[in-house]
Amino acid sequence: MAEGKTGLVITAHPGDFVWRSGGAIALHAKRGSKVKIVCLSYGERGESQFAWKEPGATLAKVKAGRKDEAQRAAELLGATIEFFDAGDYPLRLTNEHFDRMVDIYRETNPAFVLTHALEDPYNFDHPTAAHFAQETRVVAQAMGHKPGAQYNYSAPPVYLFEPHQPEMCNFKPDLILKIDEVWEVKYQAFQILAAQKHLWAYYERVALNRGIQGARNTGVPMTFGEAYQTLFPRVAEELG
Repeated sequence: MAEGKTGLVITAHPGDFVWRSGGAIALHAKRGSKVKIVCLSYGERGESQFAWKEPGATLAKVKAGRKDEAQRAAELLGATIEFFDAGDYPLRLTNEHFDRMVDIYRETNPAFVLTHALEDPYNFDHPTAAHFAQETRVVAQAMGHKPGAQYNYSAPPVYLFEPHQPEMCNFKPDLILKIDEVWEVKYQAFQILAAQKHLWAYYERVALNRGIQGARNTGVPMTFGEAYQTLFPRVAEELG
């Protein structure tokens, strides 16, 4: 990806962009790309296990704490972040959210989009976010949506990041990204997410497993990897 381009990450909850695509975010930021994260909720209801165990926890306090964690994690990874505050468990996106997301596509003209898998029987917020990311991606091309608006936009490729239980989500990765050079940054971002510290070790194991898989499939030495499923065909001028 050329320097000066933008990557766009559309995530249901704060932890999702760290566990599943923190390596990609940090790697592209390190190489000179801008990365923007759109976080649809603060994960305040169903994604904040340890925050709710704190004495005196309230919805407002949990939301504020998760927002702070997400903001600091995004900055550490090298990205900017915008919050939609659309609630979680359930995630409920409005027409105003839809219009703003279309505007973001047009403003950033991203070189790629990272978002959730299409299925997740354990967490319906995730496929909701994936559908939202895809629908707004398409509508952003429509000249009849806000006619007269000036923009330079071409619908970008979409990469689905790995769900928590991929075998239950019909997730079939066809791309493994080597993230060795930014692994320490990604793991530091893990440690910011105190409300979900029970997941730190789990996602370290995921990265190690994908690193082994990537090395075996390519012969390229690697320790840590992130798995992605491409949503649309990739175009090439030659194979191999």
